[in-house]
Amino acid sequence: MSMFKSVIFALAALVASGAGAAELPQASAVPGGVAVVPLGAAGKVLEAHYADHRVLVTRSGNGWVAVVGIPLQTSIGAHELRVVRDGREERLSFQVAPKQYATQHLTLENKRMVNPYAKDMPRIIAEQRRARTVFTTWRDASPSQLRFAAPVDGRNSGTFGLRRFFNGEPRKPHSGMDIAAPTGTPVRAPVPGRVTETGDYFFNGKTVFLDHGQGLVTMYCHLDSIDVQVGDEVDAGQIIATVGATGRVTGPHLHWTVSLNGTAVDPALFLLPAEMAAVAGEE
Repeated sequence: MSMFKSVIFALAALVASGAGAAELPQASAVPGGVAVVPLGAAGKVLEAHYADHRVLVTRSGNGWVAVVGIPLQTSIGAHELRVVRDGREERLSFQVAPKQYATQHLTLENKRMVNPYAKDMPRIIAEQRRARTVFTTWRDASPSQLRFAAPVDGRNSGTFGLRRFFNGEPRKPHSGMDIAAPTGTPVRAPVPGRVTETGDYFFNGKTVFLDHGQGLVTMYCHLDSIDVQVGDEVDAGQIIATVGATGRVTGPHLHWTVSLNGTAVDPALFLLPAEMAAVAGEE
C-alpha cells in the first residue's frame, strides 16, 4: 500500500469522524449522476423516496439532505422526491440536466462473451437477479463516509456511462469505473461496509458486493482472488480481493460500481479530490 494511499484512507476516516455528518458526494444532477436535495432543518426526516425506491438521507450542516442516485435512462427535466417528515408527506422537485457520454469500442477474442450460448442464459439471468437483489436491499445503518478513497492503485481505463460496442455490437452503457492494474494488485474497501454477496459471474467474473447502508452498495468485478466471505464487516482500507482478468475483459483491471437507491451512478462523484487526480493519472 503506497504512502499516498495510506494518507488518503487516513484522511477519509478523519473526515468521517469529524463533524457528525458524512461529507457529501459531488452533486451532479444528470442521468447517471447524483442529486443532493436539501430537505430543510425543521423536524426529523424519516424517509425519502424517488422512483419507487427509498433514498439515502443524511445530515448536512444544520439540516437534512437526500442523496439521490439518478438512473442513466432518466428523462431530462423536473423530477419529484417524496419525503415523510414527522408523519407528514410532502413533495420536493429537483431538475435533471442533460449529459452526453462518450462511446467506446472494444474487441473481445472470446465471442461467447459478446453473444452467449443458449445454455449460458439461465446462469446469466439468475446472476442478474442475484445482483439486483443485492443492489435493492435496504439496510437502515447509515454510511460512515460518502467520499471514498479509490479501491485500487491504478489508472482509470473506462469511465462510467460509456456507450459500449463489443466487436461492433451495441451493449448496455458502462455501469462503473474501470481501473487498470496488474493481476494480484490488492483491492481495498474504500469505506466500511458489510459483504453481502460474492461469486464467480459469467460476465463480471469473480465479484464482491459491499453494503454500506441506506441503499449505498459497491461492487468489485473481474477479481483474481476474493479474501472475504458473506457476512464479514470490513473497514476502510481492508483488503477484500485482488485484481484479475476473470469474466468479460480485455485485460486485468478492476470494474467498480457504486449504486444508490438501486441504480448505478458515476463512482467519480464519490472520490476524494486527491483520489480523482490520482486515478486520472495526475498524481
